[in-house]
Amino acid sequence: MLIMQATQAQMGSFGSLPPADIKAHINFMMTFNEKLKASGELVDAQGLAPPNEAKIVRASVSGGAPAITDGPFPEAKEFLAGYWIVECRSPEHAIEIAARASAAPGRGGVPMSIPIEVRQIGEAPKV
Repeated sequence: MLIMQATQAQMGSFGSLPPADIKAHINFMMTFNEKLKASGELVDAQGLAPPNEAKIVRASVSGGAPAITDGPFPEAKEFLAGYWIVECRSPEHAIEIAARASAAPGRGGVPMSIPIEVRQIGEAPKV
């Protein structure tokens, strides 16, 4: 799983990019996803709504209604902005794919160097 992270500042500054730069970024991501799909490596990819639309749900210890709060917390430095689930031939290839995603263009076409966490999806223990 390739996990795209962002900060509140990055999300705010992205919206202030010139329309042509936003379009170039979106076109990059669409082409990137199409290439992964064509190679048979893309399982799923999604961008996520901004954190101000997120809710954190916790089960009630007493069995009542769950507790629902806005989230993530304002002091959180980073949040999940989107993800790709890819099926790769090796962990090294997953890192290569993540590096390509990280290079998505920003202002003036300069690579944004987006943090992309690479994490293998775990398997349930055999019981």
